[in-house]
Amino acid sequence: MNPTSIHPTAIVDPGAELDEGVIIGPHAVIADRVRIGSGCSIGASTVIQGPTVLGSDNVIHPMTSIGGDPQDLKYAGEETTLTIGSRNRIREFVTINRGTAGGGGKTVVGDDNLLMAYAHFGHDCLVGHRTVFANAATLAGHVEVGNDATIGAYSGVHQFCRIADHAFIGGYSVVTRDAMPWVLTVGNRATSHGVNLVGLRRSGLPKETIRAIKQCYMTLFRSKLGLEEAVEQVREANGEIPEIRYFLEFVRSSERGVCR
Repeated sequence: MNPTSIHPTAIVDPGAELDEGVIIGPHAVIADRVRIGSGCSIGASTVIQGPTVLGSDNVIHPMTSIGGDPQDLKYAGEETTLTIGSRNRIREFVTINRGTAGGGGKTVVGDDNLLMAYAHFGHDCLVGHRTVFANAATLAGHVEVGNDATIGAYSGVHQFCRIADHAFIGGYSVVTRDAMPWVLTVGNRATSHGVNLVGLRRSGLPKETIRAIKQCYMTLFRSKLGLEEAVEQVREANGEIPEIRYFLEFVRSSERGVCR
């Protein structure tokens, strides 16, 4: 691995920790209590404030703001954190805020995510692995996003909503309830538009599982059954399939309700 390289115009606080092979571009600012893992590349004019921890091999493009104070009127300078995993690609003008004391005190981003230009993660968001956020996709505070989810361009997600594993949010959507797994969620206010057949076919899931997911969706949201009765019917038919168990538990545990 190449040695750490810091451009002469960059400002790195003595309290920052840089592992092996980190590249800091021109005019970047790395504040106190920031730790950057090995192999990370920090683009020109990026600002990273602490306390923030980055894993290894992240590529952060120019003009991003990472670890800034939460945009919350109740914030009064409490020490809160941002943790970002490894191998994330963070494009130009992305902003990711630290947590708040009232929301658990931490914002967390997992591994292998793609954040396109102008995406925003608000305070206390919890984002999983292998997600895609298209240009200007925005998460308000306290949003949870599962693994392998896709958020379309210029979409906004309301505070405290959950985006399930494998959910697909269409562009320009406003999500005010929980978005279900394997489902296309689109619109302002966003509603479900059937299962994501393209995503299901690309997933490599067995045909029997794909068929069960389609049947689950139709029973829960396109039949005349009450929700509890529909959940029980799906459980009896295909409750042994892990993807169906996750789908049912996600629906049952929703506090805001799901996009229907």
